[in-house]
Amino acid sequence: MKNINIKSITSGLMAISMLFLFSCEFEDQIDPNNPNLQQYNQDATVNELNNIVVGMESGMRNGLPLYVTSTGTIARELYLFNADPRNTEDLLGKNGGQLDNNVFYLNGPYNGSYTNVKNANILLNALDNTEFVSDQEKAGYRGFANTVIALQELRVLNMLDENGIRIDVADPDNLGPFVTKDAALAHIADLLNTANTQLGNAGASFPFDLSSGFNGFNTPATFAQFNRALAARVAIYREEWGSVAGLLADSFFDPNGDLTIGPKHSFSTASGDQLNGLFKIPGNNGDMIVVHDRFIDNAEESDLRIVRKMAVRENAASQDGLNGEYETALYPSPTSPIDIIRNEELVLISAEAKLRSGDIPGAIADLDIIRDYAGLDPYTGAATEAAVTDELLTQRQYSLWCEGHAMVDLRRYGRLNANNLPIDRSGDQVFTEFPVPLTEND
Repeated sequence: MKNINIKSITSGLMAISMLFLFSCEFEDQIDPNNPNLQQYNQDATVNELNNIVVGMESGMRNGLPLYVTSTGTIARELYLFNADPRNTEDLLGKNGGQLDNNVFYLNGPYNGSYTNVKNANILLNALDNTEFVSDQEKAGYRGFANTVIALQELRVLNMLDENGIRIDVADPDNLGPFVTKDAALAHIADLLNTANTQLGNAGASFPFDLSSGFNGFNTPATFAQFNRALAARVAIYREEWGSVAGLLADSFFDPNGDLTIGPKHSFSTASGDQLNGLFKIPGNNGDMIVVHDRFIDNAEESDLRIVRKMAVRENAASQDGLNGEYETALYPSPTSPIDIIRNEELVLISAEAKLRSGDIPGAIADLDIIRDYAGLDPYTGAATEAAVTDELLTQRQYSLWCEGHAMVDLRRYGRLNANNLPIDRSGDQVFTEFPVPLTEND
């Protein structure tokens, strides 16, 4: 059986406190000189357990920039112009070409996610074999670990879609098979529910610290709100509309509150830490995220999201027959945080669930919250499911631009195709999913 390189990292992974050094390329993470896992298999100390937690939070960022730019290119929300031509060739199906199954834009997010799943499994195994923490403290660790596993598996599934994913990877010598998309989503939902129960048994505080990105979500009760927010995202992917309201009620959803609130990936210039890989130097000509023209051409007048997220370039960008006058301004500095999920997305989730449950007025009311935040007047279009669906997808694309949602959203509604997206060069294609990595093929 082919495996996802999990076995190869078993001996080298456990300089956990140094996981901030992990790059997007999985192969760079192997270090046979690091201690093996034996010390974690029996009576791991609190410090050792907490080192794994530090590594897991850091590892949540691995492969994220590639995930955002590769899925965003396919969805025609952005171009990544840099020295690698595959960003504008492969991902756009230039001249009828296909996506590569052994390349950075697939392997980076895939391996980054499964590396962190491995970290989580190391933590869960260590908890089963230590007496240095109480059962209540173990529940906190487990709730954290299982939430992270669910988030990482969902990212891989969002890329591979109908190809499915592996969910049984705890034993690197005996990996489970790829399961279907529906089975994977059900597993992820169950894992989030299990984690939520564990968080409920974890007491008032965690025995570990999280970064400043989790300020406001760093206790079992508040981290559980993050967990329920992720569960609401999974619920709309599964079209379980009736469950969404309850999940949102248990999350940090607040239609009258600050739409920017939510857990974030944090970055810093500290030694061994990472910088925000989605930050691009303004006006740079060698490495830039360029806004696809359709977002500028189709924007409503006075939409503040154009001002907040995008900037006009002094010189229009051009590469490989592609052009753009706007570039990303989403992150003002290389240490700007990246949202994992925020209240703005939860309002959009609420709107979608109401719409698909037949509550069109309720959906419009939620969408008007988003429109107001964007500086737009209330919605005045037809109060039909078709018209409000168009409005929903429009608001999701502008509110969540360059955050890894567009490909998934367009695919969910059957719009990830050449009939609904612009083809900028003759011979280009629109892909709906990434292939299974070469290392996974039998």
